[in-house]
Order: sequence, then structure tokens, then C-alpha cells
Amino acid sequence: MRASVKAAKRIIIKIGTSSLTHENGKVNLDKMEKLARVLTDLNNSGKEIVLVSSGAIGAGMQRIGRNKRPEDLPLKQATAAIGQAILMKMYQKFFDEYNQVIAQILLTKDVIEDPIKSNNAKNTFETLLDLGVIPIINENDCISTAQIEGYRFGDNDTLSATVAELIHADLLILLTDIEGLYTANPKEDVEATLIPQVDDITEDVKALAGGSGSHLGTGGMITKIIAAEIAKACGTETIVASGEEIEILREILRGEAIGTWFTA
Repeated sequence: MRASVKAAKRIIIKIGTSSLTHENGKVNLDKMEKLARVLTDLNNSGKEIVLVSSGAIGAGMQRIGRNKRPEDLPLKQATAAIGQAILMKMYQKFFDEYNQVIAQILLTKDVIEDPIKSNNAKNTFETLLDLGVIPIINENDCISTAQIEGYRFGDNDTLSATVAELIHADLLILLTDIEGLYTANPKEDVEATLIPQVDDITEDVKALAGGSGSHLGTGGMITKIIAAEIAKACGTETIVASGEEIEILREILRGEAIGTWFTA
């Protein structure tokens, strides 16, 4: 039993593109509906929930009839802008079914690094959580690019860990397309075994991480380990687990041995 995980109150849940979309890149409405129901129920139970959601580009791709993630930067930004509005509209619809108020927060790295902006963001988070609102966060892809140095997180794993540091979260849950950190790539090595707990994030642990598991997303296991390292430094525990079944969140928060637990 992971007692500290079970006791966590302020929880950031990051769900990746591959966990929110079908293999063809189109949004998985069934998963979005289940996510809204489970998060609302957790919120009703007294947990403070923050959702970091990918999927804007996937939603935008669907709307403009593309099945391949754009590589051209302006097209990528335009697709994100289209998709972000669609994504929030869908979240609004599903959370409304359960009378749950949500809010959107789009961040860039400079917001976290600038003392005044960071304090404003923190105050907004605190007020929303006090009101029982579930903030839904994404990187502001329309203005956050690799060409603008210092403005980009680059992936939502790093973004979620940075927000965990900002609001002093107890727990960060990273839902991905595999069950956690393995001794080798389970898609290539049938003898790979799941590592249930990591107490020290060493270079050997980082070496176990491979590349991105999905052509739709930007992060791989290495970004999750780095996120866990950021979270650990500020006293936040991290769990990396499969986002295939949304109900897994309940099992995790009951303290069950799900995924890989990076202790604080």
C-alpha cells in the first residue's frame, strides 16, 4: 500500500495525446467522458484536481482533415489554435454533465520564471482550487516555440512537473501509452519487466528510457523521468501509468501498486 499516495490531496493529472485519441489521431470521446466523470468524482471526494491535457493538435488535425501531425511550424501553431478551442468545448460539454466547473490556463515557460507572472499564476490556481474548480492546462503552442528561447516547455510532462512545483502538489500522475518504466522497451523485449518503485533517479534510470511511443505525441519515457526528477526536487511524488483505462486513477489513489512510483 502506497500510503502517501493514498493520502495525497492536491493532485496533478497529465494525460497524453496517445491516451486521448484513437490510433488515427481522432479524439476518443469515450475516454474524455470517462475522464470528466472520474475527475469530478475525485473532486467531489475532497481531492484538489488539476488536469494537464494534451490533444489540441490532434483535435485540430481532425477538424481540418489531416491525419499526420504537421511539421511546418506555422501550420502546427494554427492547428493547435483550432484544436484548443475544440478540446475545451468538448471538455466543457462532458464536465457540464456532472455539474463540474472547469477553467482553462495556457502557460509559457516565461510565466513560471518571471516572479510577478509566476505569483499571478499561483494565485489564480489557488483561487480556482478553493472554488472547487478543475483547471485544465496546456502549453500555449500558438506563441511558445523553440525559436523563442526560454518560452517553451517542449512537452506537457515537463509542464505538469513545473506546475506541481508552482502549486506545491502532493502527487503528479502521468498517464501514458505503457504501464510505467520497464527494465527494457516492452514493445521490443518480451523479457522486459515493470519497475514498481524508483527512489533515486540516477543516470542508469534515465538510460532505461526510450523515445516517443506514439507518432501523435511529443514526449517519451525520458520526459516523464525528467518530470519526476523536477517533482521530486520540490517534494512531489510521481506515478507513471497507463492511460488505457481511465478508471486506473481510482486504483492509483487507493494506494494500489499501479505503474511506476517515483517517491519523494
